[in-house]
Amino acid sequence: MSQKNSNYRWFVVIIFFFFMLLHQTDKLMIGSLQLPITETFGIGIREWGRINSVALIVATILYPIWGYLYDHYTRAKLLSLASLIWGVTTMFSAWVRTYPQFLVTRASTGVDDSSYPGLYTLVADYFSPEMRGKVYGFLQLAQPIGYLLGTILALMVAPMIGGWRSIFYITGSLGIVIALFIYFGVKDLPRGKAEPEFEGMEAKQIEHFHFSWQEARDIFKKKTMWFIFAQGFAGNFPWNVIVYFFFGYLMTERGYDNNSVLLTMAPVILILAAGYFVGGYLGDMLFKRTRKGRLIVSSLGVLMGAIFLYFAISTPVEDRTQFFILMCLTAIFMPLSSPNVIATVYDVTVPEVRSTAQSVEYFVENTGAALAPFIAGELAASSLGLTNTILTLCIGAWFLCFLFYIGAFFTIEKDTSDLRNQMAERAKTM
Repeated sequence: MSQKNSNYRWFVVIIFFFFMLLHQTDKLMIGSLQLPITETFGIGIREWGRINSVALIVATILYPIWGYLYDHYTRAKLLSLASLIWGVTTMFSAWVRTYPQFLVTRASTGVDDSSYPGLYTLVADYFSPEMRGKVYGFLQLAQPIGYLLGTILALMVAPMIGGWRSIFYITGSLGIVIALFIYFGVKDLPRGKAEPEFEGMEAKQIEHFHFSWQEARDIFKKKTMWFIFAQGFAGNFPWNVIVYFFFGYLMTERGYDNNSVLLTMAPVILILAAGYFVGGYLGDMLFKRTRKGRLIVSSLGVLMGAIFLYFAISTPVEDRTQFFILMCLTAIFMPLSSPNVIATVYDVTVPEVRSTAQSVEYFVENTGAALAPFIAGELAASSLGLTNTILTLCIGAWFLCFLFYIGAFFTIEKDTSDLRNQMAERAKTM
């Protein structure tokens, strides 16, 4: 790859980073706005759980549709459309005045939440398999940093500029700006351009690989994908319970005020952010030694994350220092699997159906994600309580993920080798 093209691909990564950063800020800051929003509409924890579940349900339904579109049409233009939808729907959420209206507008924000598969597959066509984990890890830094930025906007900026509605207007406007950057600044590539078997080939030689239903059906013949699907369903429970309920837990169960929440969670979130890149880096490093490398990192992440979260939640309320240290340790391990799961999907699927494969995986993930806030809200409102709800759902789900990753150890070698052989056969016919 020429120096010019090499520089341009990093330019694309930077644009996508800011898309993800601002989109995640917009998406995740609602967790920090739980108290002012529930007070505005006069609702309780059950209704709060439903607000967060409806957007996840919409995103879940639309994942297969986005995946189909990405594998058929220009991914960059579709990503621009997704960013525009994000901006408009967020601004509508700020405008409405009743709980039912807000429930509908928050549901509409789920439309663009299912747009990421096109971003990741386009990046896969800019970078070789040996680099994808690190690049995905870098991009996913945007998620926890966006969470932190959203926390700051919600807890510190919103009270100074007129409340949560003003913040939604700001982040919605930024979505429209990012849509213009993607539309005019990002170029699409032939699917499979960065596969090692096609190195040195012209784009026109690769462009004839298009979506086929046969290749889409073959996704489900990859045994590794079934383990990936299973861990995705379970693995999203902890994330969504933490995102939508942890700030309320800190305030109501551990007695933190806004400043204490920010001082505690800001370092934790920054450590979490670093964990994405570390996970991708370690996954790429071990992948060069063994095809099980990404799975080794992923299984370690969920196991250790569960252990440290258990000890953190079990820490006495008055011992804030110990609680903080254990949450930092939890944050190191929580994100290790995320970039490796994405890279693993592309390690076993052909380029022209990768958006579909990723969308199916996210569909399964979001099924768990959509259920998580609803179930957590119901359990927290019952005799189980919020503390035990967090422990039960998070620890149980991560233990299941660990078992699913171990299962994938026995299938990944064959599925990866099958893809590389298939790519080699295609290269011979060009």
